[in-house]
Amino acid sequence: MDFQTVLCSSLAKIMPQGTPEKSPVRKFGILRGENFAFQVAFKSEDLSWASETGTIRVEVKSPLKKYIRVRSVENVPVSWMPDAVDADVVSDKVGLYPDILRDLEDGNLVRNRRRIWQSLWFDVEVPETCKSGTYDISVILHFVDLDQHYAGVKAEKTMEESLTLEVINAVLPAQTLKCDHWFHADCLSTQYNIKPFSAEFWRIAANFMKAASANGINMLLTPLFTPPLDTFIGTYRPRVQLMKISIDKGKYSFDFSMLKKWIDVAHENGIEYFEMPHMFTQWGCKATPQIWATVDGEEKRIFGWDVKALSPAYRKFINNYLPALKAFLEEQGLKDKVYFHCSDEPSAIHLEQFKKCASLLEKHLKGWNLYDGGTLDVYKQGLIPIPIPIAPVRAFEQFLDVDVPERWIAYCCFPQEVYVNRFIHMTSSRNRIFGSLLYRFNVNGFLHWGFNFYYSGLSLKPVDPYKDTCCYFTYPPGDAFLVYPREDGMPEESLRLKVFGHGLQDMRALQLLESLTGREKVEKLLDKYSPNGEMHMHDYPRGEKAVLTLREKINAEIKKNLK
Repeated sequence: MDFQTVLCSSLAKIMPQGTPEKSPVRKFGILRGENFAFQVAFKSEDLSWASETGTIRVEVKSPLKKYIRVRSVENVPVSWMPDAVDADVVSDKVGLYPDILRDLEDGNLVRNRRRIWQSLWFDVEVPETCKSGTYDISVILHFVDLDQHYAGVKAEKTMEESLTLEVINAVLPAQTLKCDHWFHADCLSTQYNIKPFSAEFWRIAANFMKAASANGINMLLTPLFTPPLDTFIGTYRPRVQLMKISIDKGKYSFDFSMLKKWIDVAHENGIEYFEMPHMFTQWGCKATPQIWATVDGEEKRIFGWDVKALSPAYRKFINNYLPALKAFLEEQGLKDKVYFHCSDEPSAIHLEQFKKCASLLEKHLKGWNLYDGGTLDVYKQGLIPIPIPIAPVRAFEQFLDVDVPERWIAYCCFPQEVYVNRFIHMTSSRNRIFGSLLYRFNVNGFLHWGFNFYYSGLSLKPVDPYKDTCCYFTYPPGDAFLVYPREDGMPEESLRLKVFGHGLQDMRALQLLESLTGREKVEKLLDKYSPNGEMHMHDYPRGEKAVLTLREKINAEIKKNLK
């Protein structure tokens, strides 16, 4: 056959030289207010039809058509593989992998690249007001040879794929998980070559915030001063500082008007929680962050690598800064929506220094949310009120029997084997099942370091994420970012971001089911569908069919128990 099309689920990754598997189901369930996605893969062999100028026109027929968005899935280069790769991956080889979701030309046209598999991504954004029932969706691909078309010859072939979507008569509950992916304001400034907090910066930042919140990310790293993260000792990342500081004859004053604008823009784009920058440098609390102020009329850097963490000058700054900031945040009604940091990822060799720094903050931040990445030993010493296990996911299991104020989890660079993650080379099922695991283990918050990190390791130089998905051979592919910076200031979502968001929707569907049947029954359901009869962070439903089957079972139980 000249043309081939295959209906695929959102969990398929269509490799250019692979063979896509058909979706294991053609009827899917969805709650009102939920985003659903599927794919149609296609390939053309006929050279007379699939010329270099070949174009496909995409047509959708469905009562839900106005809620459907179509994008092409574009490949990105993976030039480096992690040392550890298990079997639950699409491939363990360098090469091209599907990841970018790109709007179609003129809204419905996609280029036809001969002899390789391509795919189209369909989002169905079902509103909460949608009437329950079944809806058919048909996708028709019109293969047009433009050479013949422009020569006046009507030359077109069509292929059609279809599925049925059942809208269940229940609304997806609101998200309770605090979901935090570090939002790197300086990367936006660098990538677009714009001045931080200029009118153009605010426009672009709002676009990126909106893309984050649309996929379940509701917490924002807020650059009151440039966050001291991923920075080589003695160097500085581009300055992004919302807070204006004046020091006149040794007396501090603070202007939070830019912070107010940041909060307002974030709220307008769906963000609910705010993460304050770390008060001390990463991996040891040795020095102070890069902070600028106007001192007796002259703007200068007052803190940085050259100022020790516990210096008298920095103690004075903290004793002035934190009371002023707290007063502002309380005035904005944000006390319970803000999280503070001491320093990121302290280890055993840093404990004494970390303890001294944490105690300096404690007198100001008692009653406020204070969290950090840390080991179980650090937490047991009372140094981190809300711990985030720093050996991601793996170490989380060590905390399961420990009473914590909030249960957080993270992954970053690792794990590369056995556990869940969402590197570009990994299967999408491994990404999506995370939402069910978050529910099963009563997780309150999730943190990841890279929503839009576009630098090399330790921020030594910028990288082009379209060409380098490993940040100059530093991080596993895709670990550093979930969106791509389109030239017009709009982020292009990744396939991984959408699938992660679908996992968070699974978590919310499980919470709905719990409200109908009780938690014990829901946990038994999850255990039943896990390989060895009990769900663990290291043992969970694997593969496309298993993850989709689990969600369909959740849907069936919701329908059965609706009043």
